[in-house]
Amino acid sequence: MIVELLRTQARRAPGKVFLRTEQGDHTYAEVHQRAGALAADLARHGIEPGEPVVALMGNSAELVFTWFAVNWLGGVHVPVNTALIGRGLAHAFQVTGARVAVVDADLLPNLLAVAPELPRLTTVVVHGAPQPPANRADLPVLAAFPESLTSARHPVPFPVDDLSPATMLFTSGTTGPSKACVLSHRYVVRQGQLHAQNLGFTADDVLYCPFPLFHVDAATLTVVAALATGATAAIGRRFSTSGFWADVRRFDATVMNFMGATLAMLWKQPAAAGDRDHRIRLGWGVPMPDWKAGWEERFGFPLYEIYGLTDGGICVYDPLDAPKRPGSCGRPIPEYELAIADQNGYHLPPGEIGEILIRAREPGLIMSGYHAMPEATAAAFHGDWLRTGDLGRQDADGFLYFIGRVKDAIRRRGENISAYEVEQIIESHPAVLEAAAIGVPSELSEEDVKACVVLRPGASITPEELADHCARTGARHMVPRYVEFLPSLPKTPTQKVEKLRLKQRGLTPQTHDLQKDRA
Repeated sequence: MIVELLRTQARRAPGKVFLRTEQGDHTYAEVHQRAGALAADLARHGIEPGEPVVALMGNSAELVFTWFAVNWLGGVHVPVNTALIGRGLAHAFQVTGARVAVVDADLLPNLLAVAPELPRLTTVVVHGAPQPPANRADLPVLAAFPESLTSARHPVPFPVDDLSPATMLFTSGTTGPSKACVLSHRYVVRQGQLHAQNLGFTADDVLYCPFPLFHVDAATLTVVAALATGATAAIGRRFSTSGFWADVRRFDATVMNFMGATLAMLWKQPAAAGDRDHRIRLGWGVPMPDWKAGWEERFGFPLYEIYGLTDGGICVYDPLDAPKRPGSCGRPIPEYELAIADQNGYHLPPGEIGEILIRAREPGLIMSGYHAMPEATAAAFHGDWLRTGDLGRQDADGFLYFIGRVKDAIRRRGENISAYEVEQIIESHPAVLEAAAIGVPSELSEEDVKACVVLRPGASITPEELADHCARTGARHMVPRYVEFLPSLPKTPTQKVEKLRLKQRGLTPQTHDLQKDRA
């Protein structure tokens, strides 16, 4: 389906810029041409319909060409986190069982280091100019990415069923091993269409995203949303606080998105005369900060919240035509149903907190499952409802209020504490850039709250002052017992905090124990 959509747009507006990167612009006709030429080249490696092809590549036009070329042949595009090395990288390849991979030259050494653990991997197409490795029988055959993609000899696109797999996107792996979500052709196209529809994108928009193309934000919600609308997708190399607004102006962006702490990092930069020197007309993302109104006044455009997950798509949007309901993510769109359930799957009435469950009203809007993980797939569903693993509540009008992750709750003195809410309280202090709250073992059983805190450049605050701030602005049981100041938080390339690493770190000599300090 995605190749058909690309062909349609290439015929409708061949000279319109579809893809914009640091290396330059590519029109709809050019992207179609290059994807077809690359499909012809990749066909030499015998890629079969339904076969996974891994792409270990940084954000680039060539990664998009690879994605479309693999789908052109009926294969399954599997973009992999470029930060992975060692066991994590081997795990990703082992889960997919890929025989063919396309890899950037600078990432090739990481792959070759684990290649002996990947007996199914036989062919690696290398983008760039690598140093040839030693001749070893346990390494895959290396092939060069074609220097020119101008060949007119394109294979006939494979006639895929729209519910057959198009891509696998890995979960973040912030709390455990990553799982590969199998997403259909219909999922990819419809998510792009629905996103564009619910945020009011037009063909005149330039959708800017600095996040990795192995994440749904950049892939489905930017590239495919642009493709569905006839707009331009502007893909940055990576998120940079200092370079963000320069990229926005250089790409001539009209729409931006944010995730995790990225919005707070931009907000906490010193105000400047050029804060409104851009063409951005709206921003979308999650989570929505308390200082939303201040952002909109300072930078001159509105922010809209969404709710969803790779496994289930984006099912909730802030309405464009109604005032923001404070604290809410928005309302479910007509293509989805949403329910709040207890731990046994029984639906709860409005106002009560439970796990968010979703299901689609049309086929293909939710993942087909986790590849090669039948037990994890079964655990992800309660009947035909997808269990999101998120806590939330709905009001009487159906608006959703996100509370936190089910597995990110901290159990303290009989209370279930949302780590997300603790983080929001801590980050409301002007000295704090970002924070992560985790549970650590308590001598009284259950857990105590530890806050891992990054301060703004030049700012200072004592652990006691931070605890006093939490006591003034939050419930008593949310005040952290432990505080540790860190230069940065460990993160995935999509800017999600790797809490597993913080939990493994636990209490250190640099951790302040406020209970002992005040004894």
